[in-house]
Amino acid sequence: MMSSQQWYIWCMSFLRRAALIAVPCCTLTACSSDASESSSPEHLSVEVLDTAPLPENSFTQGLEEDGEGNLLLGTGQWGESKLIRFSPENGEVLQEQALDDSFFGEGITQYGDSIWQLTWKRGQALRYDGDFQRTGTATYTGEGWGLCANQDELIMSDGTSTLRHMDPETFAERSTTEVTLEGSPVEDLNELECVDGDVYANVWQTNDIYRIDPSSGEVTAVISTDAIDKSKYTDPDDVLNGIAHIKGTDEFWLTGKRWDELYRVRVK
Repeated sequence: MMSSQQWYIWCMSFLRRAALIAVPCCTLTACSSDASESSSPEHLSVEVLDTAPLPENSFTQGLEEDGEGNLLLGTGQWGESKLIRFSPENGEVLQEQALDDSFFGEGITQYGDSIWQLTWKRGQALRYDGDFQRTGTATYTGEGWGLCANQDELIMSDGTSTLRHMDPETFAERSTTEVTLEGSPVEDLNELECVDGDVYANVWQTNDIYRIDPSSGEVTAVISTDAIDKSKYTDPDDVLNGIAHIKGTDEFWLTGKRWDELYRVRVK
């Protein structure tokens, strides 16, 4: 039989061991719960407010406001690729620059006084001034898909689940981030739009837009565009592709490849 002192020592030892086991379990449970909550995206949709004409036969690869109420448009296809500035009010082309036939144009973005345009398989980023005069060329590995300007960097997609963080002056790659939705990689990231520190991305062959935290790569919102009637766009290539934030508002212009209209929308 244990003495009262032995009994006390045994009880204290038991309680210490129990506490050591219980506390980590509770902590792991809490951490698991927090991780689960942080990886669950919002599910949003768009409300169509208006439509506007798009320049004819535009195989849209990049879309962005120019800061003066007009839109910059990058188009693709061999022998048809262009950089265009046009008015969303009537679709009038104000300025355009054709690419060499050896280039298949891709995403575009404006950074300061420069406009960058990606090419699909040539591994070259074309740099222009505000008058669409070529001022330089930079090289990168892999394919070029989408591009946007985020604070002091450019963010590029290449058709994989990777966002590439590029120097806005030299186009040198600084780092990469893998994009995930609830822990799974998101492939086929396409046209990009940077807005207030977030990246909005088209995903090839889907009708959803993903809002992404570019630091963590986590998808924070899945935005359905089912409110846009796409029934007249029947070719498999005529996919949703083109996001331009309308500065000073919570609205966007959306369009797609070979679409004849822009859709002014609000995310809700």
